[in-house]
Amino acid sequence: MTLNDLWFVAIAVLWTGYFVLEGFDFGVGILLPVLGRTGVERRVMINTIGPVWDGNEVWLITAGGATFAAFPEWYASLFSGFYLPLFVILVALIVRGVAFEYRAKRDSARWRAGWDRAIVFGSAVPALLWGVAFANIVRGVPLDARHEYAGSVLDLLNPYAILGGLVTFTLFTAHGAMFLALKTTGEIRRRAAGVALRVGAAAAVLAVVFLVWTQFLGGTAATAVLAALAALAFVAALGAVWRGREGWAFALSAVAVGVAAVTLFVVLYPDVLPSLPDPANSLTVVNASATPKTLGIMTWVAVIFLPLVVLYQSWTYWVFRRRIGVRDIPA
Repeated sequence: MTLNDLWFVAIAVLWTGYFVLEGFDFGVGILLPVLGRTGVERRVMINTIGPVWDGNEVWLITAGGATFAAFPEWYASLFSGFYLPLFVILVALIVRGVAFEYRAKRDSARWRAGWDRAIVFGSAVPALLWGVAFANIVRGVPLDARHEYAGSVLDLLNPYAILGGLVTFTLFTAHGAMFLALKTTGEIRRRAAGVALRVGAAAAVLAVVFLVWTQFLGGTAATAVLAALAALAFVAALGAVWRGREGWAFALSAVAVGVAAVTLFVVLYPDVLPSLPDPANSLTVVNASATPKTLGIMTWVAVIFLPLVVLYQSWTYWVFRRRIGVRDIPA
């Protein structure tokens, strides 16, 4: 394995970690007005992700930084062609972060309701657009001989990409519902389990169609096995929810999201951004990469600091592992 291949794998791992961890964050935000019927219940829901949501976004920052440093051509083509959707995602994430911090700054129901809507917006938009973006990356986009995007924003709204957006939206929503069923008590826990089953059933159907379509785009026997594993894990997660085994449900849901993300990267390799309709203009792990010296320095930095990041984030989850409910919220 060359350093180019190693960093492609590393970036795949970072994006997979981001989707698994930030995915349930997005789900909690999307479900805020659905499961939180009172102000106190909404505060319980926000408190379940309060200690971890910003740490989960570290995976996105690291993935973006690693892409910029390891594959600058890939980064440049993505941000030129996908500029508008990525800008909208960035705005949504900023609004969401501000909403978490500002929601409790004033004792006003109207004030909190406004920031709650901002949380829903900041969660739903990325949950949808990340699927659209990654579906286009796997499918391919128009690139010219200089590897510059030669299409328009409307080219990104093709049926496959829209289906990808619906898959991530429903999958993250169900993932978040399973997290809430695991982390809460009382009525919120009961409602979350019900939503997980209903939304999860829709997500399962959409995901199967999307993975089969992806297989026809360039899948192999290995990707077929991975897609089947993701589907089985998610169905098992729904079964665990039905039996009231929230811990197993969330773990299996995380496996399903992670394996589905890995499947997309396996289908993509050795390209990093396929070109349609001319494959000769595609960006690959070779022609999009940085110099071997740059990749070597990055490898040593990752070896030193990545374990530290994993350790402190694991410690955070361990410290805040207890369930919470309405009774834990002061007046």
